[in-house]
Amino acid sequence: MRISESKIEEIRNAANIVDVVSEYVQLRKRGRNYIGLCPFHSEKTPSFTVSDEKQIYHCFGCHNGGNVFKFLMEYKKISFVEAVQELAEQLGIELNYDDSIPEGQSEQEILFDINTEVARYFSNNLLNDDEGQIARDYFQKRNIKVQTMRAFGLGYALNGWENLVSFLKQKNIDLEKALQLGLIGRNKDGRVYDKLAGRIIFPIFSPNGRVVAFAGRKLREDDTGAKYINSPESIIYVKGRVLYGLSFAKDEIRKLDKAIIVEGYMDLISLYQAGIKNVVAVSGTALTDEQAQLLSRYTKNVVLLFDADTAGIAASMRSIEILLRKDFDVKIATLPSGEDPDSFVNKYGKEEFEETIKRAENFLEYQTAYYEKQGMFDDPTKAAEAIRDLVKPIAIIDDELKRNLLIKTISKKFNLREKLLEKELEKALEQEKKIARTQTQRIYKEEKISQKVLIPEKIKSIPPQFYNIEKEIIKLLFENDSVIIELILEHIDVEELELEIHRIVFEKIKDYFSKEANSNPADLISLFDDEIQSYLREITIEQHTISHAWFEKHPSINSENNLYRYTADLLTKFRQLHIDIKISENQKAIANADSEEIALNLMRENLELEKKKREVKITIPGQKL
Repeated sequence: MRISESKIEEIRNAANIVDVVSEYVQLRKRGRNYIGLCPFHSEKTPSFTVSDEKQIYHCFGCHNGGNVFKFLMEYKKISFVEAVQELAEQLGIELNYDDSIPEGQSEQEILFDINTEVARYFSNNLLNDDEGQIARDYFQKRNIKVQTMRAFGLGYALNGWENLVSFLKQKNIDLEKALQLGLIGRNKDGRVYDKLAGRIIFPIFSPNGRVVAFAGRKLREDDTGAKYINSPESIIYVKGRVLYGLSFAKDEIRKLDKAIIVEGYMDLISLYQAGIKNVVAVSGTALTDEQAQLLSRYTKNVVLLFDADTAGIAASMRSIEILLRKDFDVKIATLPSGEDPDSFVNKYGKEEFEETIKRAENFLEYQTAYYEKQGMFDDPTKAAEAIRDLVKPIAIIDDELKRNLLIKTISKKFNLREKLLEKELEKALEQEKKIARTQTQRIYKEEKISQKVLIPEKIKSIPPQFYNIEKEIIKLLFENDSVIIELILEHIDVEELELEIHRIVFEKIKDYFSKEANSNPADLISLFDDEIQSYLREITIEQHTISHAWFEKHPSINSENNLYRYTADLLTKFRQLHIDIKISENQKAIANADSEEIALNLMRENLELEKKKREVKITIPGQKL
């Protein structure tokens, strides 16, 4: 059952986000926006902001945000369709449904829909099919209740080569896309087959609760495949950017301001069933920078709870460094030998588990205890190496006070002079600076344009004027003004933008605007994934879109035209800045020129560039500026 895109757009245009949110959050006007206490996390100072102009909301504390549909989905814990239906009823708009795939449906939406259909199929197999009894028995032995199976969408893939294939054909689902999602495979003679046959199924959800992938665990002894078969990466699933269970846990994580990170699916599900709901799982991969960044939207306090075996300890050590780099407060909890979170909570219950979490050590205590067990403090040479290893992660911490307190802890523990440890810390800090410089160069240098980092949390090596101008230009694309969008698209090439996130936004809006001619900010922001949407909301929901400094310099410009004038001035400055870069490059080349003739030619080129810079003047046709 689908609601047509045109009907969704009609409802969105008819609804006012300020009116809708005001029913649930007390808002007051501040500048161009409305603010209130965030309903998604505890706060005393309002950071929840609603933009009437852009019809979006954003919390600068927990980073929750989106359009009017997203607000109802998050606040009421309902699906997108339910949110659309509720708004339609309030507005008196009659809904019509379309069971066929809309002509303009995006590739992402098609893949999401396929996963949703297949997840329902797997769930039905588990709960209702006779063959599903083997999977039901497995979950019963693991003390998993039926309501928990339903809550997590757990499923079962019927044993055989073509059960899922037949279902896909029956539903007229494109088999090539099912192949792309890894739901089925193709053998050498071209025949398609079920890839997850005979396995229990764990659907993997995005933070907003959409099925992005599946993990299949084998049940039968005659299954010669790996213990787990996971979906391959696709345009809707990047393994290192997904935390299993986050869509279920995020509200509790915000409420408690703490996340527990475990290793496996069953660990998380058993804890959740026992009432411990602020849990996420890395599930078959080492914790990544992207996962840490994702989690940081909800809390900066983490307890790691990995297995006590060698692999689990190594995973904890790697995760500590990643989390410290993202400014997390990291603690590590330890379970008795032979226990994992699943077995522990089933044996001892919720209260004993919570006591274990309360006893979690900070990362320094954990590493020290680990080195003591290894006997590293029994030998002076090894002890010196171990102490240096304890100091290194302290250098990752930005907070100087925290660093000093941790150094004092090591000093007291090993009866060492603080000055000696401070020298070691200085060495580690210098090494951190080198790492940071290397990472920054990798991110921002033009020859490394294919880098993966999207959100520029800390702009270090890129000249501030570049970032500030680019950011202002991107903000102007969301001013709901087609004249401004057309002018920006006309005068800027995507290759001229320094930051990848800005290039991604620019290209997508250029493509969308050329087809749809739609400048609505809520529609434009919805084109992007959650991470980019959060960045765009943070830079576009501000009291004043136009730079304060520029506005103060042009007090006489009438309000009707000031945004156009600002756009023209900004684009002029952008063009001039890029000419300045070329002039600067030429000046360096002149200093290193092999001959006088080369130097003279470069000087002449610079004179032409200076002339060109003076002549740059971008205006908006038909506007009196």
